[in-house]
Amino acid sequence: KLRDEFPFDQGTGLHCGPPRFGGSRGGPPPGKKFGNPGDRLRKKHWNLDELPKFEKNFYQEHPEVSRRSTQDVEHYRRTKEITVKGRDSPKPIVKFHEANFPNYVMDVIGKQNWTDPTPIQAQGWPVALSGKDMVGIAQTGSGKTLSYLLPGIVHINHQPFLERGDGPICLVLAPTRELAQQVQQVAAEYGKASRLKSTCIYGGAPKGPQIRDLERGVEICIATPGRLIDFLEVGKTNLRRCTYLVLDEADRMLDMGFEPQIRKIVDQIRPDRQTLMWSATWPKEVRQLAEDFLKDYVQINVGALQLSANHNILQIVDVCNDGEKEDKLMRLLEEIMSEKENKTIIFVETKRRCDDLTRRMRRDGWPAMGIHGDKSQQERDWVLNEFKYGKAPILIATDVASRGLDVEDIKFVINYDYPNNSEDYIHRIGRTARSQKTGTAYTFFTPNNMKQAHDLVSVLREANQAINPKLIQMAEDRGGKSNW
Repeated sequence: KLRDEFPFDQGTGLHCGPPRFGGSRGGPPPGKKFGNPGDRLRKKHWNLDELPKFEKNFYQEHPEVSRRSTQDVEHYRRTKEITVKGRDSPKPIVKFHEANFPNYVMDVIGKQNWTDPTPIQAQGWPVALSGKDMVGIAQTGSGKTLSYLLPGIVHINHQPFLERGDGPICLVLAPTRELAQQVQQVAAEYGKASRLKSTCIYGGAPKGPQIRDLERGVEICIATPGRLIDFLEVGKTNLRRCTYLVLDEADRMLDMGFEPQIRKIVDQIRPDRQTLMWSATWPKEVRQLAEDFLKDYVQINVGALQLSANHNILQIVDVCNDGEKEDKLMRLLEEIMSEKENKTIIFVETKRRCDDLTRRMRRDGWPAMGIHGDKSQQERDWVLNEFKYGKAPILIATDVASRGLDVEDIKFVINYDYPNNSEDYIHRIGRTARSQKTGTAYTFFTPNNMKQAHDLVSVLREANQAINPKLIQMAEDRGGKSNW
């Protein structure tokens, strides 16, 4: 069955799935007119003996950490739900000063009024500062951006200065423009103290300013894969100096069809680099990427190892038919909009459904706006801003907004259409209850979603939620009575 929407490569503007047939909207299949992204890039054959040597281990264990017993370390990891796999993994730190960050990093941290590092930072910083390859698996909103950016800044400051024509030292690959921009804001804030320059490279925006940034020289480049490949192919930048590589939201990049582009980009980077991979889930495709790109890596899981949702989210599942969803949505919104805090995201499956629902709701006077992959970047920016600052408290979105959308005060998530898999369900509802807040997720679940019923029951059970008996019945009808 051809869906109305395929993953959208924000870097090139090409659809990364099969082309839509009929009409002009889908455009030609990749390869007919545009060529496949990265075709002109040749895999580099590196001779490590000839490459300049670089240092990547900057970790000095703080005396307080050294004195901590194995039992204390195990207790901390257990209470914070941290699981560590891999050889020679350093102990976690429990206070910021124990990371031994330079003053220029500590000064910025000090202004934030944080009390303790998050679990992924506590265990991730010592690993990253040691120069080890690592995989970090943690829910979105858990502080992972600083987990890789602060060690990245320390890494850069120990390398020789950039010279004319040098590409970035730290490269962060991200799946969407929104996530890339968020990372760049953090990089700019923390890099300022040591005069590090950063830029954000993504499709759907003019190339000129992005090229100018790269030509002037930036130590940190945050990029979506498609646009970066464009620039590499035409020689506007290079990755010869790149020694610190971050793959952020690796599972999402694979979902969006970016794997061929990621592989072409990584072929341009020296193999003795330090690589850090971040993912909210750990499916076999992400595992394969880790095996291919990382050497002798340490894996850090924060939270339950099985598929699990944030326990601060109240999950309510309404088992209904497709025809009932619109009326149910309107009744639900009347309740929600009477609340003081009412910022809401409604997730739908297709771009067409997004546009239709937005039109109908606006016609009926609801303060709603829509966002999906076919909107221009300018329009998407404007819509996100209106939502962020509460001018339009209802956002209707396809999965393009389910990750990398960092709005702190979303109180409600409504799954108007259930997603294709449980990982996406967890990412969607994870837009609420960020940073220890609480939130509510409502989900319309129809007979068409029956094959997902078993997984959804498992997620609800793990989070100690009340489960709709109709959903349990559906799961049993689908697969027999299994032992969840």
